[in-house]
Amino acid sequence: MYLKLAWRNLWRNKRRTLITVSSIMFAVVAALFVESLGEGTRQQLLDNMTGFQTGYMQIQDYRYEDEPSLDNAFLFDDSLEQKIQTDHQDVDFLIPRIETFMLAAGEEITRGAMVMGIDIEKEHQFNEIRDRLKIGEFGESGEQKAVLGEGLANRLNLAVGDTLALLGQGRFGMMSSGLFEVSGLIDFPIRELDNQIIYLSLEDAQWLLSAEERVTNLVVVPENPRNLNPLSQSLSETVKNDELRVLTWEEMMPELIEAIEFDELSGRVMLWILYVVIGFGIFGTILTMTLERKREFGILLSVGMYRTKLALVVFIETLFISILGVLSGFGLGSLILLYFHFTPIQFTGDMADLMHDFGFEATMEITFSPEIYMLQGSAILVITLLICLYPSLKIAGMDILESKK
Repeated sequence: MYLKLAWRNLWRNKRRTLITVSSIMFAVVAALFVESLGEGTRQQLLDNMTGFQTGYMQIQDYRYEDEPSLDNAFLFDDSLEQKIQTDHQDVDFLIPRIETFMLAAGEEITRGAMVMGIDIEKEHQFNEIRDRLKIGEFGESGEQKAVLGEGLANRLNLAVGDTLALLGQGRFGMMSSGLFEVSGLIDFPIRELDNQIIYLSLEDAQWLLSAEERVTNLVVVPENPRNLNPLSQSLSETVKNDELRVLTWEEMMPELIEAIEFDELSGRVMLWILYVVIGFGIFGTILTMTLERKREFGILLSVGMYRTKLALVVFIETLFISILGVLSGFGLGSLILLYFHFTPIQFTGDMADLMHDFGFEATMEITFSPEIYMLQGSAILVITLLICLYPSLKIAGMDILESKK
């Protein structure tokens, strides 16, 4: 009976109910958008750093982290790959890489560069690197072709079809030098690496560095990136007899952890400020609704209705309004998030340069997560229910004679 009475009361004044529901709905939409934007930005940064630098997990020589030298490259052959894949069904695939720093030269200009030998098929399977080519293509093994970051190519005044000279130190101190045709330019998402990255095929890089069949790091791609720690422990047991160690991205990039934690903290501060603004907005709506119904409450009390029953009916009304507001906020918020997910905003000019400097792409990314919906919906619902106690408290202390004025 109380539920039916409360539901009918809502629609006796449709405009008042719709205004209250709308205030809660827009509060939910705002909270969803802010949190989804922050989570999307953090996920974008993590994907860029893990996809193009460390991966989620790496296998290295146990000396490599302290001394990142080609002397500490390790042998990667079919037997090691088969042992890892056989013992660990939750490993999706492995990506061999060899990395070193060398001097890169065009016709007149020389710059330091990071040379990375990669298996292009496996790299593309992991991070879709081919889609980032701005012009040209990746070369096949033995073709002596290189793909440069666009920033590095501009610094060296090189274009597709030009010749790139590489000079450096190979394995065991041997001199390494070679000429490569620039076959493509890549738009790298991290500015610092865009200004120094050079991609070679894995076999060409191993030949250049006198490190045949050796790699400096082996990226492990798990089937479920959330299960890194158990997989890391079991992999460590598998490869420890080969003088190898397993590192997760958290261990390789502690500064990224700090950056993400700081961003999460600043996002929480923004959300709390938003909650305060939302709370005052909803309270203003509820206060107006209560004052409009002050005479109605007084008449009901004067004809003998118990204050507790009236307060219960009003609380159920506000509960219905809260639920309707949250659900409608989920619906409208999902439409907005879907729009920005499939058509992200592209930044240009100084804003794009600033985002690149901090390792972000110049786009506004949105992420979908059930946790965000549950967290923000629950937070707004709790805030609304606390505010909606006001009419019940007002009824409990109402002076019947004063309410009729």
